[in-house]
Amino acid sequence: MKKVFLGALALTFALSVTSCRETANKTEEAAENAENAIENAAEETAEATENAIEKAGEALNEAGEALENAGEEAEEAAEKAVEEADKALEKAGEAIEKAGKDTKDAIKKN
Repeated sequence: MKKVFLGALALTFALSVTSCRETANKTEEAAENAENAIENAAEETAEATENAIEKAGEALNEAGEALENAGEEAEEAAEKAVEEADKALEKAGEAIEKAGKDTKDAIKKN
C-alpha cells in the first residue's frame, strides 16, 4: 500500500512539474507575442507618421504653387487693367480734341 501511495505521489509530482513547464512555456510565448505586437505597432506608427509628414509637405508645396500662380494671374490682370485704362484715357483725350475742333469749326461757321 505504501508503494502505491508513493507511486501516486510520484505521478502527481511528475504531472505537476510538467504542468508548470507548460505554463512557463505559454507565458514565454505570450511575452514574445506581446513583444512582436509592440514592435509591429511601433513600425506601423512610424510609417503612418512618415506618410503624414510626406502628405503635409506635398500639401504645402501645392499651396505655395497655387499662391505663386494666383500672384502671377493678379499681376497680369493688373497690367491689363492699366492698359485698358490707358486706352480709355487716350480715347477720352481724342474725343475732347474732336469736340474742341468741332466747336471751333462751329464758331467759324457762324
